[in-house]
Amino acid sequence: MRLGGPIFESYDDPDSWAAAVGNAGYRAAYCPVDPGADDAEIRAYERSAREADIVIAEVGAWSNPLARDEKTRDAAIGKCKASLAVADAIGARCCVNIAGSRGENWHGPHPDDLTEETFEMIVQVVRQIIDAVQPTRTFYTLEAMQWLYPDSPDSYLRLIEAIGRRAFAVHLDPVNILSSPQRYFGNAALIRECFDKLGAHIKSCHAKDVVLSEKLSVHMDEVRPGLGALDYAVYLRELDKLDADVPLMMEHLSGEAEYAAAAEYIRSVAAREGITV
Repeated sequence: MRLGGPIFESYDDPDSWAAAVGNAGYRAAYCPVDPGADDAEIRAYERSAREADIVIAEVGAWSNPLARDEKTRDAAIGKCKASLAVADAIGARCCVNIAGSRGENWHGPHPDDLTEETFEMIVQVVRQIIDAVQPTRTFYTLEAMQWLYPDSPDSYLRLIEAIGRRAFAVHLDPVNILSSPQRYFGNAALIRECFDKLGAHIKSCHAKDVVLSEKLSVHMDEVRPGLGALDYAVYLRELDKLDADVPLMMEHLSGEAEYAAAAEYIRSVAAREGITV
């Protein structure tokens, strides 16, 4: 696997970007260009990544393709298509979004989100995005969420079968499906289940952690890797069984120091397990 995260060092061209990634100690990076970048810029960043042995992990298409408002929905689907096209052009491992929500908040929750009607909407929207772009070397993926499909390994497998497109794959963030005390305390088994069922489809992963508090009713908070309950030894061992280029991308931290501390923790666990990150 390859550890990566946001870059805080300034850069102004592809070579200085690649140097900044290396200076952070990363072997994977978020996509450095946005949808709409010209072909020459995309090719230049792809070349610098290749020469520096950096894997471009993912292009985020964060938006709500299930929005009830037609204008918002169309704009989101357009963003997903453009992001998938950039991912394919630059050779990123995947383009990632959530499925979307039927509520006002683009990432939910809403009573209609975990229904068969919404499941079928997701199938049709994902097919529309993939069929419009026809990617040949990247994949469109959905990040699992607590209250949106896919919300479990089984619902992800069901989506893969229903969508029926080679270019649909898996982005894994196990913290996002630790939605109960049972899953929280049994997260090692859930991680193994994710890899057993989805491993062949996993293109990129996120690294964060979670804490269950005593606040009622059930309340969990994201925290820096190493400060929560996620079994990183199991997570890294399972990741190490996959393609050696699968990225593990840190996210949702507050600044450079927090990312450095998170990276240090992940590397320390990897070292104990004899795993290269």
